[in-house]
Amino acid sequence: MPRTRNLSPAAAAVEYLPPSDAQRLDFAHLFRGRAPVEVDLGCGDGAYLAALASENPGRNFVGIERLAGRIRSACTRVAARQLTNVRLLRTDAAHAVEHLFARGSVATFHLMFPDPWPKRRHHRRRLVTDAFFLAMARALALSGTVRIATDHHDYFEQIARSASNAAGFESFLSDDHIVPATTFEQRFRSAGAPIYRLLLRKTCDVR
Repeated sequence: MPRTRNLSPAAAAVEYLPPSDAQRLDFAHLFRGRAPVEVDLGCGDGAYLAALASENPGRNFVGIERLAGRIRSACTRVAARQLTNVRLLRTDAAHAVEHLFARGSVATFHLMFPDPWPKRRHHRRRLVTDAFFLAMARALALSGTVRIATDHHDYFEQIARSASNAAGFESFLSDDHIVPATTFEQRFRSAGAPIYRLLLRKTCDVR
């Protein structure tokens, strides 16, 4: 995929272009050192990602986003904070989890407010499925976590069902962990919308 246009040199340095769409990422090479890696799946404008990275300088962060405009905003935000522990990839989240992350290489997946595709005929486009949970379980290190938030109750129920059936995870829990608010969460809370959260922990390896 071509580099995102109209980025300053500092912001352009944040975006990473994988040499192949199917080659597993080498995090030690990507960040020039070893540290636990957290992945923000669908990082949007980068507000949540940048806040996490700023609060956790001893960990590395990868932001995944498909839309060029959002990648541009995220790169600019990260560069403005001079964060060296963040890289942005412009690609599809499902593809990244399945093909770009080596087995056991990720400490935490963050999935904040994925598109709920509310119309029934569009449900097949939803990101979170049983197969997606299996792909995350393979990529996660033992005791790694998945943090999910959504404002859409129907989608939350579907996610919860998939989570309860997912191999390799302990029973899902309500996530009371205080984390930075995403741009979407700020908007939803301002409108009085409830926020539904899940926290899952990987308990065993899966095939």
